Amino acid sequence: MYFCIIILFFLLGTIFGSFYNVVGYRVPRGESLVYPSSHCTKCNHKLGPLELVPIFSYLFLGGKCLKCKTKISWFYPVFEFTSGVLFALSFVVFGFTLECLLSILFISMLLIIIISDYQTMIIPDSILIIFSILFIVLKIFIFGLNSIWISLFEALLAFVFMFLLKLLGDFLFKRESMGGGDIKLLAVYGFVLGFPMSVVAVFLSAFIALPISLILLKKNSSHEIPFGPFLAISAIIIMLSNIDFTTFINFIS
Repeated sequence: MYFCIIILFFLLGTIFGSFYNVVGYRVPRGESLVYPSSHCTKCNHKLGPLELVPIFSYLFLGGKCLKCKTKISWFYPVFEFTSGVLFALSFVVFGFTLECLLSILFISMLLIIIISDYQTMIIPDSILIIFSILFIVLKIFIFGLNSIWISLFEALLAFVFMFLLKLLGDFLFKRESMGGGDIKLLAVYGFVLGFPMSVVAVFLSAFIALPISLILLKKNSSHEIPFGPFLAISAIIIMLSNIDFTTFINFIS
């Protein structure tokens, strides 16, 4: 039964992952999520139900459009599979609880941000606002109304920390070191993860980003690298590690 629930969460994750890919692509461009319906970007062929099944449609079609035979990017099934794994891990870590729902919502927001920031260099305010409202409601149910004020204060601290870090980066590099979306995103981290772990997320993301950035800049020195995806990856790691600041300090000491 336990294994069946894990599979169910995985399948649910692949379905939502497919949708999040659309959200991350269209929202920052100001496009509708409903129209036009999913289609081949090469020949505009409208995808049928059997062409929209996460992962399996890609395998069944051999990674090509059914009509024009244009190759479909491998990124789509990989992203859907990753989303499924992350949903399943949320259940494994938190069980059938409200904390699990909080984890899934948090990861959902981060998956959308990865797509959005990577493709457009934009972290949409609308995504942050919608998910922040959901986080507030869930935290009230999980921890009570009084906990919200503490979480809001930690969100403010995280925002100020990231803003000061941006000012320092701008001074050192003589250019804009990060966007406003990154700063607002860290405020959400402060609310969900707490201020100390949001700081950890920043340094962890920098550690992850460094080797990848060096490789990309070596290939193209003028290439702009969004920081949002790295912030998202680090926050996912922290969320699914299910550690708090005290545990982290005990671990490194």
